[in-house]
Amino acid sequence: MNSPAVPPTQAFSRAYTRFALMMLTLVYAFNFIDRQILVVLQEPIKAEMGLSDVQLGLLSGFSFALIYVIAGIPIAYWADRGNRRNIIALALTVWSGMTALSGLTQNFAQLMAARVGVGLGEAGGSPPAHSMISDYYPPEQRGTALSIYSCGLYLGAAAGFLVAGFAADALGWRMVFMLVGVPGVLFAILLRFTLKEPRRGRWDTVAAAAYKPGLRETLTVLRQRPSFWLIALACGMMAFGSYGIGNFLPSFLIRNHNMSLSEIGVAMAAISVLGGMVGTFLGGYLADKLGVKDKRWYLWLPMYGALLAFFPMLYILWSDNTLVILVMLGFTIVLNSLYLGPAIAMCHTIVPPSMRAITSAMMFFVLNMIGMGMGPLVTGLGSDLLEPVYGNNSLRYSMIITAIIASSSILLLFLASRKLPADLVRQNRAH
Repeated sequence: MNSPAVPPTQAFSRAYTRFALMMLTLVYAFNFIDRQILVVLQEPIKAEMGLSDVQLGLLSGFSFALIYVIAGIPIAYWADRGNRRNIIALALTVWSGMTALSGLTQNFAQLMAARVGVGLGEAGGSPPAHSMISDYYPPEQRGTALSIYSCGLYLGAAAGFLVAGFAADALGWRMVFMLVGVPGVLFAILLRFTLKEPRRGRWDTVAAAAYKPGLRETLTVLRQRPSFWLIALACGMMAFGSYGIGNFLPSFLIRNHNMSLSEIGVAMAAISVLGGMVGTFLGGYLADKLGVKDKRWYLWLPMYGALLAFFPMLYILWSDNTLVILVMLGFTIVLNSLYLGPAIAMCHTIVPPSMRAITSAMMFFVLNMIGMGMGPLVTGLGSDLLEPVYGNNSLRYSMIITAIIASSSILLLFLASRKLPADLVRQNRAH
């Protein structure tokens, strides 16, 4: 229900809030286009620069994630106090510009430096956007809205697969980086002059909206929310599987299924859109519906999804039937994509509005260090270590190990659901 904290000038129309959500979702899509093209192009880059799978894992994972999570916390602290729209526009300009520069690199060190720049820019994307969405939409619609935003992940991944898959064959991998970088800079200008900054804490009491805690106080509150840390760890393990397997899936399909880049681009774009976007939207939508009676459904739903996806994923990595594994991959992506919107919504529900950007940043710190940072690195290292014994199958077995480790998210989500009711009570008392 709308609180006294909402001034008349902040009564956005439904059409405008949908427009704002669409703009922020497209920003997130640009975010993942710039990440995904390196994953698709890593085989020709590896051949030209003479890289190992560990170096590929560092490029697509650890080096990017390290700067992303380190920069994310101070930027989120800024976003909890400053103009979030302007921060997002600046961040999009930086990461798109650094993506374009990636096409000019000549060796591993230069490409890593460019990817660090991309990570620095992308650190200013999601936490401010999450905070804005939580002020555009009331709590009972927040899971759905955040899930629609999270669909940008798969929209961007699909676009990255298509652009990189076809343009790389025609123009070479260097030109692809420039093709996706420049439009991002132009979109940042459009966003800056069309998006309105919502009042912080629109759906909260006047006191809660005016509350301006310091970073230490925010971290103290988060320490008192055990469900937050379990949710963050669960998301980290989900991402460990998504990045560890997903970042090497094009290489796996090339090495073990003899697919071309263009074939992979079309197949993975379709799977990403149909599987990822459907699963991400359903996660938030169903959690909002089921969570009316019991908020634990925000955690139970992704927990059941991960459980149902586990054995089909093992079959995908084990099978040699390319068509069957591509079809089953879409099914498992739907199930493994249920978690992000509900997880963010619950993390925002158990903290005050002025802590939401920091809360998202802390969640993404854990998620990305475990998922993006360690997933590709562990998978790449496992592949290199197993290669002398298993040859071309080394990557297959390494990805299977990654999937088994990632299944720990099921237990973590269950434990988080046990802690959630008490944390909701704590927040309601503080509110």
